[in-house]
Amino acid sequence: MTYHLPAGKALGGPYVVEVTPEKAGWGYSSLRVLELPPGGTHTFDTGDSEWIVLPLSGGCTVAAADDFGHDTFELTGRDSVFSGVSDFAYVPRDARATVTSAGGGRFALTGARCTRRLPARYGPASSVPVELRGTGNSSRQVNNFGAAGVFECDKLIAVEVITPGGNWSSFPPHKHDEHRPGEESVLEEIYYFEFADHDGTPGLGYQRVSPSGHGRNTDVLAEVRGGDVVLIPDGWHGPSMAVPGHHMYYLNVMAGPEPERAWLICDHPDHAWVRGTWPEQPVDPRLPLYTAPEKS
Repeated sequence: MTYHLPAGKALGGPYVVEVTPEKAGWGYSSLRVLELPPGGTHTFDTGDSEWIVLPLSGGCTVAAADDFGHDTFELTGRDSVFSGVSDFAYVPRDARATVTSAGGGRFALTGARCTRRLPARYGPASSVPVELRGTGNSSRQVNNFGAAGVFECDKLIAVEVITPGGNWSSFPPHKHDEHRPGEESVLEEIYYFEFADHDGTPGLGYQRVSPSGHGRNTDVLAEVRGGDVVLIPDGWHGPSMAVPGHHMYYLNVMAGPEPERAWLICDHPDHAWVRGTWPEQPVDPRLPLYTAPEKS
């Protein structure tokens, strides 16, 4: 199994990235990245999965139809993942969704197999909690648009992380591959990367996943660039390292078999002490890159 999929290696049908449970060899998590030209449109059946349509660049209209009715959501979107928080749309399982973009753009479809059918909904950018996590060179920004406890889904958990150039995130390394009620949950995870360039020079970073002794003993040390994907079925993941001069963005998609939708993690015992140093250091002054817009 290849866990690092460089840009262009995860193509599928109309998608520049398509990760399905079948392709990943697991049970729940999915990611598609759709690129539309101006005036472009794409229709897909949600099947047995729930989906969040999240603009990465550009705006779109999302129409969702099923036996219960029809909903249409106008997503303002954003210029890029480094320019602002985006609004989004939730589309339930057993529905048909159509994404249309007058100006064109790139759109992430984050998905998870589920059993409950929840109503289609609009998620305003103003309701997305922007969290600053860590301090010093472990500082990063987390846009918790689809986090557990923030936006209701059946199985899907999805967040965005922005790491300033030169910083380490997903640190200390942590895992979520054992069922330990109240302490750790089992979640399959997808990382999708984008980078800020500098005077036209593309950025890059590095991603580490080390064996935890559970599942597949996943072991990855990858140089990652814009459009790359890393699959994490198990293992200690982190750090995610942004090279100096280039901010790093990654979209996390998680889902699993747990009856409770929760992000419960266990820190690597060799590095857990790092959290204790955070109160002694200031948050990187470059953060936040932006905040959620005020509610109108």
